[in-house]
Amino acid sequence: MKGKKVKKILIIGGGASGMTAAIAAARKGAAVTILEHMDRIGKKILSTGNGKCNYTNRRQGLRCYRGEDPAFVLPVLEQFGFEETVAFFQELGIYPKERDGCFYPASEQAAAVLDVLRMELRRLGVQIVTGCEVTSVQKKGNGFLISSNQERFRADSCIFACGGRAFPKSGSDGSAYGLIEKLGHTFVIMVPALVQLKAKQTFFKSIAGVRTDCRVKLLVEQEPVCEDRGEVQLTDCGISGIPTFQVSRYAAKALYDKKSVQALLDFVPYMQEEKLYEEMKKRFGRGDGKTAEEALIGLFSKKLIPLFLKQSGISPREEAGHVSERKIRELCKEFKCFKVDIADTKGFAAAQTSAGGVRTDGIWAQTMESKIVSGLYFAGEVVDIDGICGGYNLQWAWASGYVAGVHAAE
Repeated sequence: MKGKKVKKILIIGGGASGMTAAIAAARKGAAVTILEHMDRIGKKILSTGNGKCNYTNRRQGLRCYRGEDPAFVLPVLEQFGFEETVAFFQELGIYPKERDGCFYPASEQAAAVLDVLRMELRRLGVQIVTGCEVTSVQKKGNGFLISSNQERFRADSCIFACGGRAFPKSGSDGSAYGLIEKLGHTFVIMVPALVQLKAKQTFFKSIAGVRTDCRVKLLVEQEPVCEDRGEVQLTDCGISGIPTFQVSRYAAKALYDKKSVQALLDFVPYMQEEKLYEEMKKRFGRGDGKTAEEALIGLFSKKLIPLFLKQSGISPREEAGHVSERKIRELCKEFKCFKVDIADTKGFAAAQTSAGGVRTDGIWAQTMESKIVSGLYFAGEVVDIDGICGGYNLQWAWASGYVAGVHAAE
């Protein structure tokens, strides 16, 4: 009696989703080959979480994922969610360390996550071909013929896990997208996400380096789109920090569509404007001989004070007690609604991920298989799903890779 035929699976891309797909498929008994066009696999993982690798998050839900159809993630996460991810990595040797819902390896080394994945790939006998540029993917009968700069490969199933366009030095450069389009799939335009925003105003060089609790509200064509609060970092060309990253995908998409984009910064998010006004009247009306600049010390960074006063038409050296109530009102508006005209993002090279990708309406969410080409699967950032800060993009990579790998092997 002949044994069951071993299924051959070829994975294009050796990042987080590609490695997980390979492990899942190999554990199901498939013969798996990863084609990676860089000199080694998993480069991008090393830079995640500032080198500490925030690999998942206890808090999950639709609000954490974005795309044309965020609900696409639900059938995927039902199969490989937060708990499965923690268990998967703990089995591989990653002891979890939790910080405010975010999970890191106990060693706080992203390299540890990459190491355990590579060890498991080796244990399972997954073939890894690096420096491999795929030139064509063709459906041949019940399988695929994949041509590259090295050799031709035949496979029963093919998984595209080739990443988005963020951080192209890691290999996510969009070089495989033409191959996907030739197979009949279309893309939602890709833009940088979780990225710094560049401002049109030139005064940012004078306030660069300031970090402060702030609410960022994003306006597109003067209409509010989204907002977030946390530590904002002011740079020499604009704004950065997690709240900026959280709204950046919407800014990038609007800028791509040639729409006007503005960020309104609330530098006193913990105080209502009327209460702030009363506080300012006290500060400016003490009659202690302080200048307007001196009256604001202790409330804001010294770098910010001259800018706030200038924007409100107040001389820094003017005696605080002489500043009119009308000017104090204007000053409070600057604190609560500081306008930043957004010119651009810092681009894909500085982005942590990309928004957009292969349209999800052409993929079965339960299996990650193409609705157009049987045996073709997708995983990770190449799909039109992106997460907010906090380990969600890696969670999507592990989950979609696992689901694609398991179902490709069945």
